[in-house]
Amino acid sequence: MSGHDNRDTLHNITSCSNLVSSSTKKRERSGEMGSLTREERRRRRRATQKYRTAHATRERIRVEAFNVAFAELRKLLPTLPPDKKLSKIEILRLAICYIAYLNHVLDA
Repeated sequence: MSGHDNRDTLHNITSCSNLVSSSTKKRERSGEMGSLTREERRRRRRATQKYRTAHATRERIRVEAFNVAFAELRKLLPTLPPDKKLSKIEILRLAICYIAYLNHVLDA
């Protein structure tokens, strides 16, 4: 065998081993998913763009519903002036006081 033939043979062997190693790596990666802990799988799933987009959408809907609920509660509370801006905590405190007042009126 000449030097050229040896190089061709060596190239074929290394090419073949590269194929084997790449298929082994693929198997290792797919087997890796089975060996991940529940927390690691959850972290990977949450890192996907699809998951983040869905989460952001749910969060926007939740915040909007929360704000609408406070706006509705605010309409029921008597204040002077009637259009006075109140924070959420002020709305809650005023609502508690107003409920206590209404309870007192009903008891009297």
